[in-house]
Amino acid sequence: MVNLSVNINKTATLRNARGGNMPDVEQIAKDCESFGAQGITVHPRPDGRHIRYSDVYAIKPNIRTELNIEGYPSASFIDLVLDVKPTQVTLVPDAPDALTSNAGWNVREHFELLSELTEVFKRNRIRTSIFVETDLPNLEWAAQTGADRIELYTEPYAQRYDTDREAAVAPFVEAAKYAHELDLGINAGHDLNLQNLSFFVSRVPWLEEVSIGHALICDALYYGLKETICLYKNCLKQA
Repeated sequence: MVNLSVNINKTATLRNARGGNMPDVEQIAKDCESFGAQGITVHPRPDGRHIRYSDVYAIKPNIRTELNIEGYPSASFIDLVLDVKPTQVTLVPDAPDALTSNAGWNVREHFELLSELTEVFKRNRIRTSIFVETDLPNLEWAAQTGADRIELYTEPYAQRYDTDREAAVAPFVEAAKYAHELDLGINAGHDLNLQNLSFFVSRVPWLEEVSIGHALICDALYYGLKETICLYKNCLKQA
C-alpha cells in the first residue's frame, strides 16, 4: 500500500492568521499519526507564513512515524535539516516568495548543487528526494545525483483529470517505470485529492508515498480530520 504523508502547513497558516496557538500544530501532527497517517510533511518557508522552523523542532520529538521536511535548500534550510535529522528531505526549487510549489527541478542545470546536497544528507542518514516533473532525461540526471527518491509534481495530472484522465496520467506512468529502472523510489504530490487519488495510484506503478496537504485540510473542514484521513487511506487501499 502507498503511504500517506499529511502536509500540515495549512493548519499553521490558520494558527498564524490569528496568533496564539490555535490550532496547535504539534497536536495536529500527533493526531494525524494516531488517525493512521504514515508520515508528516512540513514545508517551512523563509517568511514563516505557515510552518516555522521552531515548529519543526517541536514536532520532530513528538511523532513516531516519518517526518518529511521539504523546501528550497537555502543555507538556513540545510542547517535545519541536518540539525533535526528527519526521515526524509525533499528538495524543491521554490523561489523564496513562491505561493506554492509550481515546478520541478531542472536537475541538469542544478546538478552540482543537488549532488552535493544529496551526499551531505545521505551521509547523515537522511533519505533524499528531488521534486521533479515527468521529463525522462531529467529523471536520469536525478538518478545520477545519488538521490534515493523523486517526488513527481502532480498538478499537471490534476488539471487534466476531469477532461481526460487517461491522457493525464500517462506521462506519470511512463516516468514511474523509468524511475524504477533507474533504482529511484517514487513519491508524488500536489493537488491530489479524494476525486483523483485512487485513479492515480491505481495506474502509477511502484509508488511509495503521496504527500497531501491543501485538499486534505480542506476536506477536514467538512468531514473532520480523523474521517478525512480514513477517506484518503481508503483511496490508497482501493487502488
